Amino acid sequence: MRHQRLLIQIEGAILAAFAVALEYIPHTVGPSAIEVSFGIIPIVIYSLRRGAVPGMIAAFIWGTLDLILRGLSSGSVLNVWQGLFEFTVAFIVVGLAGLCQHQVQTSIRQHRKVKTLTLLWSAALIANFAKYFCHFIAGVVYWGSYAPKGMNPWYYSLVINGGSFIVTFILTGIVACVLFAMLPTIYLPKDMAFDQQAAKS
Repeated sequence: MRHQRLLIQIEGAILAAFAVALEYIPHTVGPSAIEVSFGIIPIVIYSLRRGAVPGMIAAFIWGTLDLILRGLSSGSVLNVWQGLFEFTVAFIVVGLAGLCQHQVQTSIRQHRKVKTLTLLWSAALIANFAKYFCHFIAGVVYWGSYAPKGMNPWYYSLVINGGSFIVTFILTGIVACVLFAMLPTIYLPKDMAFDQQAAKS
């Protein structure tokens, strides 16, 4: 059990670092402020492998590293509260994709491809909606003054964060489904207790 817990923690730390590295890929869509968050993808995959709690811990590490390495130097932090909200809460909730872990793993074992694909898209939706809803709120509360003159801050935040949500959600869903088609066992780590119980039964 202790070995398994350590393995999960190491795996989470590695994927969190990978998520940070992916954020250095240019990810602005066109001339707008709409951005694709590539880092969400490995966190969603990890959350579906290990569950919501490990996923949220890995997402917290990702957010903390992103704050230190990118946020503080890029002007993305306006004050302490905004920084904590957008680089902790908005990142942690990505791990909620792990709420679909048991259903996804059971569906894969039962070879129910259509159901698995639906669940993968659902997990991608949960993770992305939760993250960008936080950014939407922050956009109104903290970034509203940066809206173009005459534009309602709510509308401004909805356009920017809504666009980022749609693009990132679609990318996350596609990658999750492609990985399932190519390597379904990526969602089924053999060291988990779930697998051990299944083997005994």
